[in-house]
Amino acid sequence: MAGRADLTSYAYRKARARVLAESDVCIMCGHGQADATDHVIPVSKGGAQTDPDNLAPIHGVDGCPVCGRKCNNDKGNKSLAELTRLVTSRDWYAGP
Repeated sequence: MAGRADLTSYAYRKARARVLAESDVCIMCGHGQADATDHVIPVSKGGAQTDPDNLAPIHGVDGCPVCGRKCNNDKGNKSLAELTRLVTSRDWYAGP
């Protein structure tokens, strides 16, 4: 990702490892096995880049193994308040 050197910094990798060690439940779909973290308040909207309190588990490039959703792509740079999160996997398959 061009211009995002903060994502490869030691501080970010350490915070990411801490968040994923605490929980692997995705903030978007609620399923386990999240393999990435995302900023709760996007950096582009003033969120802290390496603060563990601003990071949460999310399914990354490979998507969710349960519902198949690409959670990080779906979230984009929206805050959690701007999103409609799933209650169950059935909600995902039902469509918008």
